[in-house]
Amino acid sequence: MSRQNQQPRRIMGPQSALTDFLASHNISANQIRQDADARRRAALNDQTETTDQSPGQTTEASATSAPATPPVPTVPVRSTRATRATVASSREAAPRKKEQNAIDKIKAGKKFQKRKRGLDDEDDEDDLAFAIHQERSAPLPGQMGNCANCGIRFTVTPYTRNAPDGGLLCGPCGKELDKDSAGPKKKAKRAGGGAVGRRRQLQSNILDGTYALGAKSLMTLCIETLAKNIDLAEDLGDLPSSVVDKIARKLSKHRLLDSRTLSLFLQPEADEVYIYDGARLTADDYIRIFQTVPGLKKLKIRNGIHFKDSVMDYLISRHIELETFYIHGANLLSETKWKEFLHAKGTSLRSLQVYWTDKHFTDDVLAVLPATCPSLTRLKVCHNQQVTGTGITAIAQIPTLRHLSLDLRNEAHSDIYVDLVARIGAGLQTLSLTRVPGLDNTVLDAIHTHCRALEKLRVTDSEEVTDAGFARLFAGWANPGLRFVDVQKCRQLDAAHPRANPDGLGFCSDGFRALMAHSGTTLAQLNVHGCRGIGAAALEEVFAPDKVYEAMVKLEVSFCEEVTDFVVGSIFRCCPELRELNVFGCMKVRNVRVPRGKILVGVPNARGMVIEGDDDDGDEE
Repeated sequence: MSRQNQQPRRIMGPQSALTDFLASHNISANQIRQDADARRRAALNDQTETTDQSPGQTTEASATSAPATPPVPTVPVRSTRATRATVASSREAAPRKKEQNAIDKIKAGKKFQKRKRGLDDEDDEDDLAFAIHQERSAPLPGQMGNCANCGIRFTVTPYTRNAPDGGLLCGPCGKELDKDSAGPKKKAKRAGGGAVGRRRQLQSNILDGTYALGAKSLMTLCIETLAKNIDLAEDLGDLPSSVVDKIARKLSKHRLLDSRTLSLFLQPEADEVYIYDGARLTADDYIRIFQTVPGLKKLKIRNGIHFKDSVMDYLISRHIELETFYIHGANLLSETKWKEFLHAKGTSLRSLQVYWTDKHFTDDVLAVLPATCPSLTRLKVCHNQQVTGTGITAIAQIPTLRHLSLDLRNEAHSDIYVDLVARIGAGLQTLSLTRVPGLDNTVLDAIHTHCRALEKLRVTDSEEVTDAGFARLFAGWANPGLRFVDVQKCRQLDAAHPRANPDGLGFCSDGFRALMAHSGTTLAQLNVHGCRGIGAAALEEVFAPDKVYEAMVKLEVSFCEEVTDFVVGSIFRCCPELRELNVFGCMKVRNVRVPRGKILVGVPNARGMVIEGDDDDGDEE
């Protein structure tokens, strides 16, 4: 095909702003052009009619001005009004005919035949065909359309609403239609955890030790509300230190203590700062504590992972004389800084408690204590992997100790503990030896001989102490009645014969009888968890109908195999002030009755525990 015969291509450019404006008001430039041409033709026809209205006058005028000529025939032309009417009718007829053809085509289609089922007359068929035609002729998403309500032009989207009488609605009109059709807004129901969720929360509170019978106090409700809206708080004001401590515990439980909320607990006139979760605090935050509270005496930090050498350097440089230092998880503190701190601040130190900080807290650090801390009365080293028997020997050189707690991972010979008790046992008020599998009866005998002021005794996880050793410890002991005793997991561990115990290893029946005979009237808390050597006869004898233990508040007998429903009922009867009884692993406890206001934890059934029983007493028949 030659280039001369090719049709010229029309190149369409972008529309102008004026074109878009005219289109939004349904004004067509082509229509304006056609109307202008029609007006021109009408004006031309009017001139022609004016010329032909008086032929005599025209002839006379022409005769006067020019020679006579034969008249020129004229063609009759319709009036301007008639012309306009004809043009308008022709314009309207063409779209109507096109629309009618489209409707007839829809009626002949299969889709119409399916949708017309159930219609009664022909009028309904016409309405259905017209509705389908409107659906097909509606603008597609991305195209422009006019709102059927307000007439404004808008871009159609997949979420554009249909008008009730046909057409499309713009966004604002669609929202108004949704509001009218939805009616009054219903109040959303608050999602609840149900019975299972409430029971789990209740069990969590009991195991955490934060559960209290009855309604919550106003102070508790205020503290909980403050913790939920801590971002709005600017200052805690002049609240008592006990209330501030409860707020700090609540925030730490929910991991809300950070650099901003820390400022709420730093009062320049205070002398104590307790940080129950410092995982989100930086080294600068710890330095800020010493800057803001110059008179600090008591410092407690848990999860102080960023309490490092730079913080200790700043503490040493300040005129702060700590009396109580409780640090947990500060493994970035080097051994050198520990020694520098003890030499610089040890004179005023009365209590030192180190938890899970075992990388650099070694025997050499403990060896410094006797010379640098002359007023030290409390020492606790918990979960330490570096301290050995050498460090225990150094502790024995501190005669001022009144409270000693050791939880070490390196085993030490029993003779070392015997020497420790012999040297400082006379002044001890609390002695805690946790997880000491090699501890034997010689240590128990040393405690019986040298300790005269103990109120709290903990000896746990021992595999060598015997029931006879515990019986000798409590029988005829000159020490006053104990208030706290923990002998959990002192038992015989034999994989081949787990139930056989011919040598009477661990805390068994005789030791239990001797303990309750010595301290039963003063004991507030007793833990015999896992002491499966305690027999049914000893339990029934200790909790006989004629025995009363008025001071007992909490009792742990989990995994004691001879605990039954009858024993549990006897315990509740003999301990009128008992608030909590733990029976995890006691498979013979099945259907016990719990007195009102008591808590039984660990019942092996679907409930998991019984809270505030319905009976007035716990007697079992």
